[in-house]
Amino acid sequence: MIIELHLLQSFPTSNLNRDDVGQPKTVTFGGVTRGRISSQCLKRSARTQFTRFGLGEDETGVRTKRLLLATARILDGRTEGEPAAETKEIVREGLRRLGFKVAEKDLTQYLFFLGREAAEHLADYCRRHRDALEKAAAARRDEEKKKRKGSKEKDSSPDAAAVEEARRILSAGRAADIALFGRMIANNRDFNVDAASQVAHAISTHAVATEFDYYTAVDDLKAAEADEDAGADMIGTVDFNAACYYRYANVDLGQLERNLDIRADDDDVVERAAKAWIKAFAVATPSGKQNSMAAHTRPEALLAVVRDHGAWNLANAFLKPVEGTDIMGESTERMLAHFSDLNAFYGSGEIKAVVGASPTGALPLDGADSVASLDAFTDRTVAAALEKR
Repeated sequence: MIIELHLLQSFPTSNLNRDDVGQPKTVTFGGVTRGRISSQCLKRSARTQFTRFGLGEDETGVRTKRLLLATARILDGRTEGEPAAETKEIVREGLRRLGFKVAEKDLTQYLFFLGREAAEHLADYCRRHRDALEKAAAARRDEEKKKRKGSKEKDSSPDAAAVEEARRILSAGRAADIALFGRMIANNRDFNVDAASQVAHAISTHAVATEFDYYTAVDDLKAAEADEDAGADMIGTVDFNAACYYRYANVDLGQLERNLDIRADDDDVVERAAKAWIKAFAVATPSGKQNSMAAHTRPEALLAVVRDHGAWNLANAFLKPVEGTDIMGESTERMLAHFSDLNAFYGSGEIKAVVGASPTGALPLDGADSVASLDAFTDRTVAAALEKR
């Protein structure tokens, strides 16, 4: 069963997701420039909210290149600071044996998406094989002394036992965010996780122009200096826009269940993960430039669709950009009308439930189950999805 989430959210002056030159991200759609917030930004913003909505810390993952340092600290019995050089060498050798390269500054080659227990599992592996790892590290040091400076280390494939150890260390069976958003490790597809959730880039429903805020900063102690002028000591510009965004995401509950470690018939981790996913996407706001713009808004229109298969992104409702002053009202009408048109043309047999909500009143959509709060919206949607599985 698939849950689709369609949101309309308006942001005032903001620069929530910047490009490489500091401007708000954009895309050309329908022949005009639109504001854009990347799917990666939206997923990150949502992922940090999961523990607010029913998931435990141990049911979420961490994204890091610092697995070596975290593991070495565990072996040294510390929570911060620099681990002993000998300990880092043992962990580095352990990672090599498991098939993972370590780059500069003791960072892993890849930005791993790991379960919370990964460092503990790797530390346990290093303890159990400490003698062998110490000997291998010593042999590697002797070999490196004989090599010409700058020679490259030869790649070696881990044996079957090491692959199983790596699989245990990288296990993400209870990490709901890894189950939802997936994981890719380029040189070993056995450790990849197919994402249960797809997230679209948010785009503005109307044409957007980037604007510029010219600012100055004054030295508070400058006035006391007789030889100084009254001008500012710092000037600059900040890019911003203001836009109403259409946001779309979906989650396949079947894939989510396959990704998660279901431990008993009454294990409710899939239900809790689905509810956390809906609520987190509804309330999460990207953090870009928030200290200077405070663009903390909430969606004005929320539409959930439960279906057996397939997926409908409703962005084409805005292929012709919305114009006028009632941007949110017109955008809502366009989104609901486009959904109704698709339903009428392609048939609604695969659709099992439609739930709508808005802080300003019921969504005007025939056949939708209208609710009056985010909690009710979430509960009604997930219940419909689980009932139809």
